[in-house]
Amino acid sequence: MEPADKDEVVHRCIEMLDEILGDTTVPRNLRRSAGELKDQLLNDEESLAMRVASVISDFDDLSSNPNTPAHTRAQIWSIVSQLETISGED
Repeated sequence: MEPADKDEVVHRCIEMLDEILGDTTVPRNLRRSAGELKDQLLNDEESLAMRVASVISDFDDLSSNPNTPAHTRAQIWSIVSQLETISGED
């Protein structure tokens, strides 16, 4: 996958995270966690592969939280699927 394609995937994931952050039906603690994951994904101090692997792991914890609404869980799985296309390449 080309670097520009990877950037596009990350951009789409950030947009989906923004949807979660703006959704008032999502509990505040989950929105806060999603915001932290967004910041982690945008952090250029680590390699993209490291950021993606870490974020995928944290999303797994977030999606298994019993307080996560079903529609948010589906969004999380979609984000993870997108990010896995990057992590599988590196």
